[in-house]
Amino acid sequence: MSFRLVLLVIALGLGGMGLRADQIEMKNGDRVTGSIVKKDAKTLTIKTVHFGVVTLPWDQVASVTADKPLHVVLADGKTVQGSLATAGGKVEVVSGGTKQTVLPGEIAVLRDDAEQKAYLRMLKPRWADVWVINANIGVAGTSGNAKTATFTTPVNATRATNHDKTTAYFNFIRASAAINGASAATAQAIRGGWGYNRNLRSKMFVTVFNDYESDKFQNLDLRVVLGGGLGYAAWKGEKGRLDVVGGGAYNRETFDPIRPRLPFTRNSAEAYWGNDFTYKMSARVNFYENYRMFNNLSNTGNFRQNVDVGISAALTKWMTWNASVSDRYLSNPAPGRKRNDFLYTMGLGITVRR
Repeated sequence: MSFRLVLLVIALGLGGMGLRADQIEMKNGDRVTGSIVKKDAKTLTIKTVHFGVVTLPWDQVASVTADKPLHVVLADGKTVQGSLATAGGKVEVVSGGTKQTVLPGEIAVLRDDAEQKAYLRMLKPRWADVWVINANIGVAGTSGNAKTATFTTPVNATRATNHDKTTAYFNFIRASAAINGASAATAQAIRGGWGYNRNLRSKMFVTVFNDYESDKFQNLDLRVVLGGGLGYAAWKGEKGRLDVVGGGAYNRETFDPIRPRLPFTRNSAEAYWGNDFTYKMSARVNFYENYRMFNNLSNTGNFRQNVDVGISAALTKWMTWNASVSDRYLSNPAPGRKRNDFLYTMGLGITVRR
């Protein structure tokens, strides 16, 4: 008897859990049970037990039931917190002892407690808040007839709020080889900089940036670029974003070529254009691509191209596998040097969120 009683209690408990779950019925008759995370723009996001996070088109939802209180933002900007139920094609929002009936189209946003907390934090974050930092350290080497060693440290930091976006990056690579007792560096480059975007409208933003670069085997002691311009969000979606940018920049390059040639410095004005693309390939895998073309206005016909492509896969909440490719093309390099410099890295990294 006691064993049957235990089974009955478990069954009632599971049944109670099912009753407390949010339920969505679509216009085609499909039903989805889980926990509503958010409704933003035209998409409803719900977390299910067996299928993970599912997104549904809001205009195809026939009815919604949520016993757990949600934060409901109406089309007029008013925010209420309460449970949801559908009756007669309308949605009833019950908050305390008050019931408000609205049309589905009058609900602009839905958020659970976690999404609401994240939203409020993004409204007026402190400068030290909402940073996402990805750091990767790669080491490789061989020993035997030839001894080689390679060390790379790509680091990227992003701070994105509702109004602006700040980015910073640093990439260092050093490689050496020793054959028959003779040792020499085979690669040594440092790239870093920062950028800042400020929203002007929903899709338009102003951008400024400052880049630094040094490459021993291009005879580049230091390149300093300061620029700014305008950007436009050509595509924004749940899985990614495509921005196109353009503007002007000042470029100062200091070279120290192979002797007997003397060091020299070039100063030039540049017009630039390009794009920034990010895409969430899956729940754990992210892809990015950045391209810039810099046309020299002081010495027309010369130009620079920057291409950066990378992918990262989350292994745990804080550990990632990263791979990136970075190419720098200079149409007028130092005498005796090639136009292209290609850098690639791969390894494990950590992700820190504040």
